[in-house]
Amino acid sequence: MDIADIRRQYGTNQLTLEQLAEHPMDQFKIWLDQAIESKLFTDPTAMNVATVDESGMPSQRIVLLKQYDQEGFMFYTNLESNKAQQIKHNNQVCLHFSWLGLERQVIIKGIAEQLPLSQVTQYFLSRPKDSQLAAWASHQSKPIAARKVLEMAFSQMKDKFSKGKIPLPDFWGGFRIKPVSIEFWQGRDNRLHDRFLYVVSENGQFDIERLQP
Repeated sequence: MDIADIRRQYGTNQLTLEQLAEHPMDQFKIWLDQAIESKLFTDPTAMNVATVDESGMPSQRIVLLKQYDQEGFMFYTNLESNKAQQIKHNNQVCLHFSWLGLERQVIIKGIAEQLPLSQVTQYFLSRPKDSQLAAWASHQSKPIAARKVLEMAFSQMKDKFSKGKIPLPDFWGGFRIKPVSIEFWQGRDNRLHDRFLYVVSENGQFDIERLQP
């Protein structure tokens, strides 16, 4: 089969200016809730995080959105990972949610800021114990000779922290992406998709404009 022939018609839903919430985070909540309630997605909170390294080469990876509020979108990671180091060099980040079962996408461009220690600690302690141990065992993004080495490190951490609470690693943290623009994309028939872009204005409010597909 020629993959150029793989296509389908969109048009299950539509998106109009009248339907949109005044604030993009309110609109995001509506769509995220609908994605969760639809039960079409194994990981409805999965988002693609795009960063850029010092040479200008972009990188992407899927992480789980763990919190969001009116200020932005939050996720947690090893601060020595590639993505965290790239954010340290260039804190301009793009997030992408793909809910294609609902013919929807959300694209966020924003500025990353590191979360306070108190918030990171609170979230870390809420994670399953094995996830906490994995954070200690893995030097994220660094080369490793074999999986066995990683499994041994996990076992060592399991023994080390066999009693009491597992402390927050000093190399582990989180980021909030504060949006400067958020696009809501709704698939439509004949590829005439509905696209609306929220952009931060000079007064800190969001202006809305329709984009051509």
